[in-house]
Amino acid sequence: MTMTLRLCGFHGASRPRAACGSLRVGLVWLLAAIGTAPALAQTDIETVLYNFDMTTGGEPYGSLLRDPAGNLYGTALEGGTHGQGVVYELDTAGNYTVLHTFTGGADGGEPQAGVIRDAAANLYGTTSSGGTAGGGTVFKLDTSGNETVLYNFTGGADGGSPSAGVIRDAAGNLYGTTFFGGGSHSNAGVVFKVDPSGLETVLHTFTGGADGGRPAAGVVRDPAGNLYGTAEWGGAGGHGVVYKLDTAGREKVLHNFTGGADGGDPIAGVIRDPDGNLYGTTNKGGTNGGRGVVYKVDAAGQQTVLLSFGGGSSGYYPIAGVIRDQAGNLFGTTLWGGPQWGGYGVVFKLDMSGQETVLYSFAADGANPNGGVIAGTDGDLYGTAGGGTYGFGVVFELKPQ
Repeated sequence: MTMTLRLCGFHGASRPRAACGSLRVGLVWLLAAIGTAPALAQTDIETVLYNFDMTTGGEPYGSLLRDPAGNLYGTALEGGTHGQGVVYELDTAGNYTVLHTFTGGADGGEPQAGVIRDAAANLYGTTSSGGTAGGGTVFKLDTSGNETVLYNFTGGADGGSPSAGVIRDAAGNLYGTTFFGGGSHSNAGVVFKVDPSGLETVLHTFTGGADGGRPAAGVVRDPAGNLYGTAEWGGAGGHGVVYKLDTAGREKVLHNFTGGADGGDPIAGVIRDPDGNLYGTTNKGGTNGGRGVVYKVDAAGQQTVLLSFGGGSSGYYPIAGVIRDQAGNLFGTTLWGGPQWGGYGVVFKLDMSGQETVLYSFAADGANPNGGVIAGTDGDLYGTAGGGTYGFGVVFELKPQ
């Protein structure tokens, strides 16, 4: 008995489509991967808010955005009128609206990350392909659904194929990363800024060496304007870095992953708490068979592994990052694991003592979440996953029991 699994997310849902493929996975391998870890009880109730069917979008890889009224916004990598993905809204009554259908041409195509929203309710994001030069775009979508391409990547010195989204400062400048480009032989990506007039500035060009390379995730910004992120490649340990980029464009590597106990190959980015500590996940490494970790890097650059995923019921191979509540608990997803047949991934909580609780394990109601979760003011968690009724992904809500 076999099944076909898309591996865009396994190699980084946030990576360009060139990295996507398929794998015939045998039942024996899947059962072995699940392991013998004890089953953990579900603590949240899941509701599927929407099942993608490709006609109006499919394969939602990015995380969601929730507005003050409770409406959800996101992107789908594929599907829609032209098969190149969409930006969508899902309102509180469950009504799904396509806000923009990408053509794969000048307007961009194949958005891999979610969107952000300004005070006027305009949405901003990236596409990994398309645009006038074919290297992807940074776009704006107004409240009438009109798209404006703010920047077209060429794949050269300015970067190419952004797989992460953008953040926005008070002046309206957008910041992000590209997975490819940079104009160097390593083609290892850049950190960029796009101002409100559409002028791009490359803030850092990765070499793939000691400074890292191939950033699959975006950046976060502190009050002083410094940027923080991860790169999946390079560094002194060869398995990626956590970095800081100051306002003058000087990069400082805060942690070099070794691929061992400290983790390795971070696909997800970081979040920052008020004390300047950074939190994130790695897809590999750790002390339990290399199935990934949750980590903390303090303001002095000291890394602490908060959890090494052990596989089985507890989940493993996290692709997305984490969010943090006011009490310091972390919440996230893993691509694999859970007690159901095949181990379709979990939503987890990690408390301040390092105790993991599996909040939900996916089965027929979603599978292999590439994106993380967001928290609503109602205390619920919202996210996206693959699978579902038609096999092209779902939007879900988790309610505490």
